[in-house]
Amino acid sequence: MLPTVMKMIKSHGLMPDKRFGQNFLLNSDITDRIARLVPRIAESTVVEVGPGPAGLTRSLLEAGAKRVIAIELDARAIGILEEVRASYPALEVLNADAMEIDVADFGVITICANLPYNISVPLLAGWCMRAASVPNMVLMFQKEVARRIASKPGSKEYGRISVLAQLCYDVKCEFDLSPKCFTPAPKVVSTVVSFKRRPDFARPELLDRVDEILRAAFGGRRKMLRQSLKGLFTSEKLEAMGIAPTARAEELSPGDFLRLSASVHTRARR
Repeated sequence: MLPTVMKMIKSHGLMPDKRFGQNFLLNSDITDRIARLVPRIAESTVVEVGPGPAGLTRSLLEAGAKRVIAIELDARAIGILEEVRASYPALEVLNADAMEIDVADFGVITICANLPYNISVPLLAGWCMRAASVPNMVLMFQKEVARRIASKPGSKEYGRISVLAQLCYDVKCEFDLSPKCFTPAPKVVSTVVSFKRRPDFARPELLDRVDEILRAAFGGRRKMLRQSLKGLFTSEKLEAMGIAPTARAEELSPGDFLRLSASVHTRARR
């Protein structure tokens, strides 16, 4: 039988390191609750990023995951993960940087992770580009980032990552976690968010173009679209698409940005 997570942390000398954005979640009731959000876990290959002392890893394995791929940059945590792997052959351990891994190489997967908050948005944006291989995700973010991801047009939180995520997934904020749940306690509340891929999810070739438009539109957030998108669309073109040139980026729906993208893509092919 494996020692407790806390005992393994002590025996391996794994103290949280700010360089890796580490805040360890040690409460098994909470990690079990997160694991239960993974759809059809017994049939799934689950990729976990930043497992650290393997609290969530153990919950995923104990919930019956078919395969768990744990990607950990911090070499100090590998000993703990290998100790867990000795008891759970379904676990695979990679000492690697998740920012440099193409998750599509693993086939069809679910991603479940307590993400390092300093790279959570770039990771999510990259995974949206791989939505064809990632039908489901269960991820933990800083609460304000989770609000941005799930926000709707017209809100001040709505932005680039909101659109990218919602063009690919139905996004749901599941529950919040107090800083007291973590070691060390962060200064922010955390939120677990589930992502279920949309049947009409945006394909990467279109999403790339959407992202170009989003960067222009939200880069000049307070500007009217006729200014922020003037290198891509004329006012007449926007009006022809039913989009007011005097509107601002946060007023457009994800579908509006997709239509703009499709228009540019079609024009480029002519």
